[in-house]
Amino acid sequence: MPELGKYATEVLAAYGASLTLLAGLVLLTLRKGRRARAELARIEARKDA
Repeated sequence: MPELGKYATEVLAAYGASLTLLAGLVLLTLRKGRRARAELARIEARKDA
């Protein structure tokens, strides 16, 4: 890891916040995808019946 000097706290906090936001976006995307697949399966099952 490079030497961050007196800004180490701010830089590491920014990295942490960025990683947290990215992880949140990935989780939300996966959850929405799962929901969309379930809805599509419901619609297709209703069409076939």
